[in-house]
Amino acid sequence: MTRQTKIVATLGPATSTEDSLEQLVAAGVDLVRLNLSHGDHAEHRARAELVRAAAKAAGRTVGILCDLQGPKIRIERFAEGPIELEEGAAFFIDPAFDADGGHIEGVGVAYAGLPQDVAPGDTLLLADGLVQLRVERIDGTRIHTIVETAGRLSDRKGINRLGGGLSVRALTEKDRADIKLAAELNADYLAVSFPRDGADIEEARALLREAGGHAGIVAKIERHEAVAAITEIMQAADAVMIARGDLAVEIGDAELPGVQKRIMRFARKNDCVVITATQMMQSMVDNPMPTRAEVLDVANAVLDGTDAVMLSEETAVGHYPAETVAAMARVCVGAEGYADEASAPAGIAPETQFDRIDEAIAKTAITAANTLGVKAIAALTESGATALWMSRMATGIPIYALSEQPRTLSRVTLYRGVYPISFDPTMRDHDAVNRESVAELRALGAVDGDDLVLITKGDLAGVRGGTNAMKVVRVSDQITG
Repeated sequence: MTRQTKIVATLGPATSTEDSLEQLVAAGVDLVRLNLSHGDHAEHRARAELVRAAAKAAGRTVGILCDLQGPKIRIERFAEGPIELEEGAAFFIDPAFDADGGHIEGVGVAYAGLPQDVAPGDTLLLADGLVQLRVERIDGTRIHTIVETAGRLSDRKGINRLGGGLSVRALTEKDRADIKLAAELNADYLAVSFPRDGADIEEARALLREAGGHAGIVAKIERHEAVAAITEIMQAADAVMIARGDLAVEIGDAELPGVQKRIMRFARKNDCVVITATQMMQSMVDNPMPTRAEVLDVANAVLDGTDAVMLSEETAVGHYPAETVAAMARVCVGAEGYADEASAPAGIAPETQFDRIDEAIAKTAITAANTLGVKAIAALTESGATALWMSRMATGIPIYALSEQPRTLSRVTLYRGVYPISFDPTMRDHDAVNRESVAELRALGAVDGDDLVLITKGDLAGVRGGTNAMKVVRVSDQITG
């Protein structure tokens, strides 16, 4: 069975050599993530070159996602190392305090606007929620709190407000410089951290285009405000990432499962790609096998219809990066064998209205393929839009995106159930295109004999948005010579 769910792996010290990246590609990674929160531009350039070389050597297309650091609010540093906060103790946070002078009574914070964003009674969550503080009062720049949940606190830990509401914008000066790097690397996707609304996504896209980049924009859903604005964010973005770490801190663990499922359903409905991320196989940082809970976490995301599952520390700094990708691939395939695709539409609703011909062809094709027992779908596409729309519909039939555009081939590596094939349809008549499309699928072992293949294409090859035809052929009828 061909795996439908895509795997995104974060690169880092554990995956920075030619050998480690070759192993990662061989294990089945579909995209790699360059986490721009860590490392310098030279390191990211080197990793991008190595992964593209490894993919080329393996005869595969592997996409690249650049992930911006964003405005994660962090406390400053402690003068004498980590502290242990006790329940009921008083503790202050102050953006005007010495950045290196933190102690048991208080610490600085790298966000001058924090005192204006909080009020007495608010709960502040530090170190991914392990330490909780209740705001008592604000005196000038100083926020006085009482420790509600005790714990260890060290330099530069993140800080959130329970329920969201921090007004800091999504793009920092560092992000603006990193957007230029993403354009230089010809990244396939750019992930925007901590967006509040669609305007943050549009700003990132405009800066990327200005820098000469053409990546799709991924909105990371990790703020309470982003959940509330999910409709406009999906309309502005090409994909969303359910970044469950900071999101769980803001909305609470109890709310996270339901919100994750709702975002997936909504993404499918709105033709938006969705990635599920954070601690999916965290134990494999140190162990060669995942826990049963991690297996179920990955499987449930697959059953709910996620396009991709993402690894972070597991492949960036873990001891078993390739083994983790292989384990995740096994779990995805196993879950897909039981998937009923309940989160995706099984067919076209009678009231459906299409704005574009190519969208109508794409979605009608899936309904026809499911009904006829088609073995594979060949979508001849310039932009990848036809393949994207097809991937939103419920089907276990593999969709092969045949394109001469390298950018399109890389972009579809994130679409569930879609596989890129380099194919030039120009300078051929329609019958020749049909035969050669089928020949490509036969060469992959995807079809043979009397299998049916559904082909979508445009009358004018090489025209973006020109898909206007669908044809079903039998493999044996297309074999010549």
